Amino acid sequence: MVCPNATKKKIANVSLNPLITWYFRQMSIKIRPGKLIDLPEVVKMIKELADYEKALDQVEITVEILERDGFGDHPYFWILIAEKHGEIAGLAFYFIRYSTWKGKTLYLEDFIVKDEFRRQGIGTELFNELKKIVNREGLDGIVWQVLDWNEPAIKFYKKLGATISSEWLDGRLSNPN
Repeated sequence: MVCPNATKKKIANVSLNPLITWYFRQMSIKIRPGKLIDLPEVVKMIKELADYEKALDQVEITVEILERDGFGDHPYFWILIAEKHGEIAGLAFYFIRYSTWKGKTLYLEDFIVKDEFRRQGIGTELFNELKKIVNREGLDGIVWQVLDWNEPAIKFYKKLGATISSEWLDGRLSNPN
């Protein structure tokens, strides 16, 4: 039904504007594998996340360690980089772990979207790319940890259909002799 007092232009703007906005937002987001040149920014983002998680003093990682462990003949991890207009906007830092119950699983070590890029679809696009990797590699799924007080992250993960468990406690043995 056409409103008699509305012009075609106004009707088109109303009906197409959200679609056009979504399209151009998605077109400006690029997800790609991490490169050596990204590592200084990756370390900076890891430290910013650790500061947010009140654990900056625990970060020992350096560009050199990441280069050695992730970009040699046998990488221990991979990084997905989200770019918007050529700027690094987020990252997903992951590796493959093995569960005696489920088999191969993608473990998401860090998932970061810079504050100024949040609510622009970047986190969802990063997660969608992780899902593609899971499917392509025949993995059982994606697992990660989230701090119980990080409500924005928990809300985001639940929006994606994830379940958040409070049953398991973390164990760690550092520098065993």
